[in-house]
Amino acid sequence: MSAEIESVPLSALQHFAFCPRQCALIHVERQWAENTRTAEGRVLHDRTHEAGHESRGPLRIARALALQSAALGIHGVADVVEFHRQPDDTWRPFPVEYKRGRPKFSPIDAVQLCAQALCLEEMLSASIPTGALYYGETHRRQDVAFDDALRAETLRLITDVRAMIASGRTPPPVYAKHCHACSMFELCRPQAVTRSASSHLARLMAAQD
Repeated sequence: MSAEIESVPLSALQHFAFCPRQCALIHVERQWAENTRTAEGRVLHDRTHEAGHESRGPLRIARALALQSAALGIHGVADVVEFHRQPDDTWRPFPVEYKRGRPKFSPIDAVQLCAQALCLEEMLSASIPTGALYYGETHRRQDVAFDDALRAETLRLITDVRAMIASGRTPPPVYAKHCHACSMFELCRPQAVTRSASSHLARLMAAQD
């Protein structure tokens, strides 16, 4: 990793996977807007982080655990990391990420959780095969296996995010249905910008006829 490029937050991975332009607005232009979904998610994370640390026999629970990978250039905070005592008296880390909604069809959440595991593996010199996502609407955990495919996708996303942030450029909008769920919708104005770009292109092509 180049020493000239700063470490990027784990949250940027999910922002980029949802929309590269959203990621740039937040992490390059330093803009932010909140809607009901982001507010509910923030409250859920705040409640998770308030409870502190616990020990329950062969289980230890750490909340709001700071994470970092110098090798990958990423950092963040884990909602919960459980440490399970193994037969050889070692403790195996098990990251748990809390989400406000329901399980997604895309691997966005799993990638963010896998990035947490990569940080923990570097920090603790440990092997972490699995973790879990807890969804607030279903009140259920969904186990996630950190297999080779997920690790490769996570590393690819980290590379893409770091490259975009290092470039300092904000990608143009690509208007889609999911734009209306984005808290940055009013700042981004994807419909207006996309329509303006389309009109400009049409004028250019008409001038060439």
